[in-house]
Amino acid sequence: MSGINWASVRALAPSRADYAGLRASWRGDLLAGVTDGIVALPLALAFGVSSGAGAEAGLVTAIVAGLVAAVFGGSSVQVSGPTGAMVVVLAPIVSSHGVGAIAIVTVMAGGIVLLAGVLRLGRTVSYIPWPVIEGFTVGIGIIIFLQQVPSAVGVSGSGHSSNAVIAAIESVAEASWPQALLPIGIVVATGAIMGVLTRLNPRVPSSFVAIAVVTAVAVVSHLPLASIGALPHTLPSPAIPDLSVHNLSTLAAPAFTIAALAAIESLLSARVAASISDTGAYNADRELVGQGLASLASGFFGGMPATGAIARTAVNVRSGAKTRLSAIVHALALLAVVYLVADVVSRVPLATLSGVLMITAARMVSPSMVKRVLHSTRAAAFVFVLTAIITVSFDLITAVGIGIVVAAFFSLRALSKASGVRRQEIEGAAVPGDERIAVFRMQGALFFGAAERVVERVTEHHGIEVVVLRLSHLQIIDATGAHTLAELVTVLEQHGVTVLIKGVRPEHRALLDRLGVMSALRDPKHLFDNLPDAVAHAREHIARLAARQGVPPYVEDASDS
Repeated sequence: MSGINWASVRALAPSRADYAGLRASWRGDLLAGVTDGIVALPLALAFGVSSGAGAEAGLVTAIVAGLVAAVFGGSSVQVSGPTGAMVVVLAPIVSSHGVGAIAIVTVMAGGIVLLAGVLRLGRTVSYIPWPVIEGFTVGIGIIIFLQQVPSAVGVSGSGHSSNAVIAAIESVAEASWPQALLPIGIVVATGAIMGVLTRLNPRVPSSFVAIAVVTAVAVVSHLPLASIGALPHTLPSPAIPDLSVHNLSTLAAPAFTIAALAAIESLLSARVAASISDTGAYNADRELVGQGLASLASGFFGGMPATGAIARTAVNVRSGAKTRLSAIVHALALLAVVYLVADVVSRVPLATLSGVLMITAARMVSPSMVKRVLHSTRAAAFVFVLTAIITVSFDLITAVGIGIVVAAFFSLRALSKASGVRRQEIEGAAVPGDERIAVFRMQGALFFGAAERVVERVTEHHGIEVVVLRLSHLQIIDATGAHTLAELVTVLEQHGVTVLIKGVRPEHRALLDRLGVMSALRDPKHLFDNLPDAVAHAREHIARLAARQGVPPYVEDASDS
C-alpha cells in the first residue's frame, strides 16, 4: 500500500475545491442549471426515442448520468447525458440485440471508460487528428437527420435496415401518402419555430418552446399523431443487468465501441468547455472516471450510455455557470419533470421530436468548418471526406480508426519527405584525397518510413573510402531507423569503407548503443563531437592508405579505386 500515489488518487476524486467560489456564483449556477434543464428536456426525450430505447431511457440518462458526471467528472461546467453521436451507435444494437441489451452495454461501457480513467488514458484523445474529428461530426449529423425520416413520414422505424441511408429510403417508399404530409408538416413547423426564435434571440430555448407550441396545437386540434406515450412518475428502481457470460461475450464489441465513443466525445466536449469558459482547465483522467461512473449508474437505472454534450455544455457556460452546481441543478430540474409533469410530456408528438433532432443534426454540419477543412490541404480534405463517408456507410468507430490510419500515413509521408540525407562538400581548402571522403548530413527523422531511402542515398556513391555520417541534425530516430543505421555501417565496413559518426545526440545514444550502431564501427574512436575533428581523422586515414599503397593520396578517376 505504501507504493500508492495518494495524490494521484485524490486528483481523480471529488473535493471541496470543486465548489470554490460558490458563495459568489451560486445564483448564476442555479439559473444556468435550470436553463440547461429546459434545453436538455426535449433532447433527452428525442435521443431516447431515436435510439430505440424509449423516451424514458433518455430522461433517466439525463438525470442519473448527468448528476453523477457533474459530481465526479473532471470539468467544472461540463453537462452530460444522452447525445446524438451515441444514438447513432445504439440504434443498430437495439435492432440486432433488442432493447434489453442497452442496459448491459451501458454498464459494460461504463466499466471500460472508468478503467481508462484509472489507467490515466485521458490525454489519448489529443492524438485524433482534426480532419477525423470534423469528418465523423459531419457523418453523425447526417445519420441523425436520416434516422428521423421514419417518424417524419409517420412510419415505424422497426423492420428497416440498420443503415440510416437505406432505412430512410425504405421509410419514404413505405409511407402512406398523402397522410404522411401531416407529420411532415409538424416537422417543418417545429423547425420553423426553432429557426425564427434562434434568429430573434439565441438565448431562448427554441427547442423547448417549439415542442410546447406544436404539442399544444396538436392536442387542442386532436391531430392523429403518434406521441411519446406514458412516462413514469418516479425514477425506476435500480437493478443489475443480466451480465451473464453469454451477454458479456456477445456484446463485448458494441461495448468497446460505445466506450471509445463516450471517451472521445466527453473529452472533446470538456476541452471545448475549457476553451470557452474562465473556470480553468479540466482533468482528462478524472473526466473519464466521472463518465464511466455516470454510465454505470445510468445502466443500473435502465438508462443509456452517457457522454459530455457539447451543445448543452455551451449553453451552460453562456448562461453563467461557474461551478459544477449548475450541472447538478440541470439534473434535478429534469427530475422535477418526472415527478410533476410526466403526463403532459407524454402527449408530445414524436414528429416534433424528429423536427428538433433534424435541426440539431443540421447545426452539427457547419458550412464554414467544412470549407475550412476542404481548403486546408489535400491530405486533410481527403481524410475528412473519407471519415464522413465511412461514418455514414458503416459505423463511427470504423470511420475513426480508418481516418486515424490514413491521417497517420499522410503525416509519415510528409515527415519522410522532410527528412533525408544530403552529401555536402568539405569546408575549407581542398586537400588531395578529399574525393575519397563523403560527408553525409542526416536531418529530420530517421524512422521506418525514411530508413530505406537513406541507405540508397549513401550507398549509391562509388570510389569512397571514408564516410562521415553527421547525426547532429537528426531530430527523431526510431528502432527501425537505428537498426537500419547499424546495418548501413556494417555493410560499408564490410566493403572496406571506414565509417565515422559525428554528433550523436544524447537522447539517441542509448537506442543506437542497444541496436549495435556503435559496435558496428571499426574503432570506438570513430565517434566525434565536431565535424573538423572527423574530417581531419578521415584525411589522416586516406593519407595512411596512400602511403601503404605507394600511390598519391588521390586518384585520376574514381572508378579506378
